Amino acid sequence: MTKYVGAIDLGTTSNRFILFDKKGNIFGSAQKEHKQIFPKPGWVEHDPKEIWENTCDVIMETLAKTGITADEIDSIGVTNQRETTVIWNRHTGKAYSNAIVWQCTRTDKICKNLAKETGESHFPEKTGLPVATYFSGPKIKWILDNVLDAKRDSQKGDALFGTIETWVIWWLTGGPGKGSHITDVSNASRTLLMNINSLDWDDTLLEPMGIPRQMLPEIKPSVDSNTWGTTRDSGPFRGKIPVCGALGDQQAALFGQTCFSTGEAKNTYGTGCFLLLNTGNEPVQSKHGLLTTVGYQINNEKTVYCLEGSIAISGALVQWMRDNLGIIKSAAEIENLAKTVEDNGDVYFVPAFSGLFAPYWQSDARGVIAGMTRFTNKGHLARAVLEASAFQTLDIVNAMKKDSNVDLALLKVDGGMVQNELLMQFQSDILDVSIIRPTVIETTALGAAYAAGLATGFWNGIDDLKANWAKGNEWQPNMSQENRNALTKKWQKAIERSFNWI
Repeated sequence: MTKYVGAIDLGTTSNRFILFDKKGNIFGSAQKEHKQIFPKPGWVEHDPKEIWENTCDVIMETLAKTGITADEIDSIGVTNQRETTVIWNRHTGKAYSNAIVWQCTRTDKICKNLAKETGESHFPEKTGLPVATYFSGPKIKWILDNVLDAKRDSQKGDALFGTIETWVIWWLTGGPGKGSHITDVSNASRTLLMNINSLDWDDTLLEPMGIPRQMLPEIKPSVDSNTWGTTRDSGPFRGKIPVCGALGDQQAALFGQTCFSTGEAKNTYGTGCFLLLNTGNEPVQSKHGLLTTVGYQINNEKTVYCLEGSIAISGALVQWMRDNLGIIKSAAEIENLAKTVEDNGDVYFVPAFSGLFAPYWQSDARGVIAGMTRFTNKGHLARAVLEASAFQTLDIVNAMKKDSNVDLALLKVDGGMVQNELLMQFQSDILDVSIIRPTVIETTALGAAYAAGLATGFWNGIDDLKANWAKGNEWQPNMSQENRNALTKKWQKAIERSFNWI
């Protein structure tokens, strides 16, 4: 009898495998970081082979620690860093190059040329997205333009494209000659290649980038009772388990937070920071710098859409303080260091390492620390690092209010940084709303598990998932409007200092 659903969480800095029980509680897990590769300023890459090998490692480690076997696992769901791009040979399984990560800015010139050639509105009207370095399509074009073998094989039908979940599902279900080449609607909506209304690849989007349709995966619902295949007896599970659920990481967090009603929102504080607002079954075109994106689709039900505010650097800024500056030895130390000072000392940190995403979309912006004096110490820097995530979230919430005409009443939060009490209180203060953290904060992996378990009937419906959700902690605003206004005004000055650096 199956007791658990497995979730493969393919993050930007690490891979995890987590087993969830019927109540949505974690039974066992393992995690492993992968190398961040920076060949040039603004370029970010991952080794896709390492990602697959690490995926196998964390699966086997979890099974070894828990003693669970394949016949006790109902199904497998996958969630992933979304726009990161891999192209590989369908016969050998070998990638033609490193994966180009969503943060990478190398496609800036491609994006500017596309916008100039097709007009500013062509891609946004069809995809809900601006033409920006963030998305997969320009990354595919860059690889085809710069890797001769990939270009040649794509024309012969031998090269396959996928975001990271596509790459791993292909290997999970058999690899060369057997693997399922699929993506789900949430990930497909992040490529600049899928029409957000028809939910299909669009030739008027493919042609300007010179991308052959034959290299693209088949688009599937996020929750698919027609399973995409099973794991291999020779693979890390040593048994055949249905693979039948996939969601981009931010949509997975929305699903795991059970934001199934129009107007519900969540914010995930991970490598980046991503706020999604459920807008129902019709896409809402943003006029204030947000993304219109697919939230999820359950089998043949109507698609649910979202407005999204995407922030490139959030937890990655804490990692930068650790790895590049050596001010802290572990990410957990940032809170205690920030608590050594009463406030930010008038220091503001704009982490535009890869340009600025929503709502500014300034690819030429770069990181700025503003307001430093001889009074400034490392505690002020630590506090400015944490407050940067909260200020960037404020920018997103203000844009969402303009687009949706909805005042945010509360915000559900998740991700690694929500353990930071100082950040959560400041987020509540600067937004002037309640912040709610669930008991299970691994909502990205939980959302992937929910998608797979819904597909197989392990959970009967979304009411079962809502019943699992429980509040873990809550923060209420405790800041005067005068202080809030003063801090926000200084933040906006700092943001402007980061513009037009390149």
